[in-house]
Amino acid sequence: MSIDPLFLLPLLVVCFGILCAAAVCVIALMRAHRTDTVAVVKALPELAATLLRLCQRPRR
Repeated sequence: MSIDPLFLLPLLVVCFGILCAAAVCVIALMRAHRTDTVAVVKALPELAATLLRLCQRPRR
């Protein structure tokens, strides 16, 4: 039984997207000043929501 390449491609794209998002979050936390860490953590959900809205727009 072999794995269909058309099934693997979307799976790899989703995994890559999750890894990139995690990297952005970790880098944002590392670059933030110690007193700004709470503000950065609070801003991350808004950033994720904005990116999701941009991805869901109909393309022309």
